[in-house]
Amino acid sequence: MQKYYFFLNFASVIWIFRQKIVTLHANCILGNMTNKELYHEFCLKNSELPLFMTDWWLDAVCAGKQWDVLLYMDEEGNIQAVLPYLLRQRAWMKYIIMPQQTQIGGIWMDDTVSNNEKKVAEISLDFANQLNEMGLSYYYQHYPIGSPMVEHMRAMQFSITERATYRIEDLTDLDAVINGFSKNKKRQLQKALSLHVDYNMCVEDFYRFHVKCLQEKGKQITYTREFLLVLERKTARLQQSQIVSICNADNEVLAAAFLVWDNHSMYYLIPCYLPSQKDSGASALLVLESIKLARQKGVAFDFEGSMIRGIANHYKQFGSKRTIYYGVEKYYKWYFWFANMYNRLRERKMR
Repeated sequence: MQKYYFFLNFASVIWIFRQKIVTLHANCILGNMTNKELYHEFCLKNSELPLFMTDWWLDAVCAGKQWDVLLYMDEEGNIQAVLPYLLRQRAWMKYIIMPQQTQIGGIWMDDTVSNNEKKVAEISLDFANQLNEMGLSYYYQHYPIGSPMVEHMRAMQFSITERATYRIEDLTDLDAVINGFSKNKKRQLQKALSLHVDYNMCVEDFYRFHVKCLQEKGKQITYTREFLLVLERKTARLQQSQIVSICNADNEVLAAAFLVWDNHSMYYLIPCYLPSQKDSGASALLVLESIKLARQKGVAFDFEGSMIRGIANHYKQFGSKRTIYYGVEKYYKWYFWFANMYNRLRERKMR
């Protein structure tokens, strides 16, 4: 173990020396552009970047807050890996956490380096050192499905926890997808035969409907109207979002969902339904119509969670596959651990 730590310390010294050389060389090539400016250009050229890690998404979900990005560049100034992050501060404590309504973050690498184990180890060490230099109290991000970075971050004293989402990868045969639904969900769809789908619900009405759904459950909404307006404006402009609603014969909305997508997946980002209408079949029809839209776009369908048993069981009944992604966490300051535990205990008492 002592040899391992000696290696990490020695590697860190080498990293600092390398970083100074690369930074000086990159500045000569790229001028004095900020990391965010470089990342903006990078995002324009990389359509494979996950939706939740794009600059425009972060602009939307971090509106009024400070987000930035760490970069890994080769000697020619080409960006090979990125780590976008939301930085928060309370008193003297700086910490990185996930933004609202954002499934994944963490480190993303170009395909040219992601299959090179030596390069992956080098990049993970680079980012770990960049994080160390930020003077953080705490770090927490969700890393993408299948990320090769996870084990390397574990080796550098980051804690790793498994998180689950539920996905349907192949939507080419819609009949086969529906056959994969449970008997219960098929019965619900039969109940929903008198209902219809609508694609014209405005974002303001969606927000009010979500508030109404939560009020029936005795809960409060966790995001603001302004947050949703900004998010919808950004995603709609790029044609990467849709509000789907399920209505009865009187055009009353019984269920609705705010969907977003990228080149690989459609995300069931914000679904909501009236608890008083749970026997109408509206929630099952909402899922089916959302799946149909994902099929039209030629992408997989991601339920975007959940770690809550009841919700997870609901998603599994649509034939989805449990898929693991990772929470990567590190406490840099002992007092932040105590503050975090106190807040969690207080939240449990309030439930």
